Amino acid sequence: MNRRLFIVTAATGAAELARTQRRSLEPANVPDVIKNLKPMLDGVQPITGAERAARIEKARRLMRDNKIGAILCQGGSSLYYYTGMRANSASPTTWVLPAKGDPASFEPGAGGVPYQRIAEFLKSTAARVGIEERTPFSVLDGLRKQLPAAEFVSADPVTVGCRVIKSPAEIALLQRANDITVAAYRAAFQTLREGMTQGELSANIAAAYRALGVQGDAMAIFGKYTAFPHGSIQPQQLREGDMVLIDDGCSVEGYQSDITRTTVFGKPTTRQTEIWNLERKAQDAALAAAKPGAACESVDAAARKVITDAGFGPGYKVPGLPHRTGHGIGLDGHEWTYLVKGNRTLLQPGMCFSDEPTIAIYGEFGVRLEDCMYITESGARMFTKQSPAIDEPFG
Repeated sequence: MNRRLFIVTAATGAAELARTQRRSLEPANVPDVIKNLKPMLDGVQPITGAERAARIEKARRLMRDNKIGAILCQGGSSLYYYTGMRANSASPTTWVLPAKGDPASFEPGAGGVPYQRIAEFLKSTAARVGIEERTPFSVLDGLRKQLPAAEFVSADPVTVGCRVIKSPAEIALLQRANDITVAAYRAAFQTLREGMTQGELSANIAAAYRALGVQGDAMAIFGKYTAFPHGSIQPQQLREGDMVLIDDGCSVEGYQSDITRTTVFGKPTTRQTEIWNLERKAQDAALAAAKPGAACESVDAAARKVITDAGFGPGYKVPGLPHRTGHGIGLDGHEWTYLVKGNRTLLQPGMCFSDEPTIAIYGEFGVRLEDCMYITESGARMFTKQSPAIDEPFG
């Protein structure tokens, strides 16, 4: 924590940092270029009941394949994926889907989770129960006490097996979220000025999202702090020649965008331009490698090779690329599966990922270019146009 520097190491932490940053801007201070934005939600088609029913049937097929008698989740995005029910974080619903028979929902009572009622339901439906990954341990622990003879396993083969492949309707919602994010970023970049704080820029982006009809956040970082992949709370004011990095997204019908743009305020130096161009080359390499049948780790390796061949790293060392090249995206901003060394999962059409190799040079600056892509039969396609140059953040 030297010099009050705080590096956020999780996606939730980055989102909280973005929310903290934007609070410094009151609504009366919103620039006209943002006030003049119009909502971009016309024509959005929510996921239909028929598609949710098909998801449940696919889940049941996967349950049979993996010898799982029922899956259980409490709140979260998997509940929404299968049912369309929004989770109440204060009193979350527990939902059980058996391989045969109707699903059941259990609302918390005065004593909290109704473990006995859930256990009675599970006794009649399953001896092997899959627990969704975001279900709290306390729920699993409570059920084990009620059902000591039952076997509890991960529900990932079912829930990830369903969610990792996006339907055309999901792709369309992801596309709209990405389009809105680019519009918000484009407007906010027009507000850059000498002396602006990172909180003001973050708040401008949040205001742009609201004007465009959605809720969203963005982390903003300047200068040498752009080298930290998830930002810093160190107070920053924009100065001529500073790198500017913004990262995050919005949600449309629950589906998330995640875009990063890095530019420079003023005229870029030769060094900044060279590193930016190297980063873009690495992003291109990942995009080209993301073909059906390729292993996830091969996409990471393709981007990393560009950076290490230029003298950075090696591997995950800095200066260089200190984290995975991409993550899955859908109802969660970060979800299965990941473009990272060791992940031999094969790419399939319908999978969606971020493509975000980063070059971090501590004490100097960092560059990240992030666009999300979806896998087709012929290869990967970006939802958004990539940045063409350091002084042109939008294609």
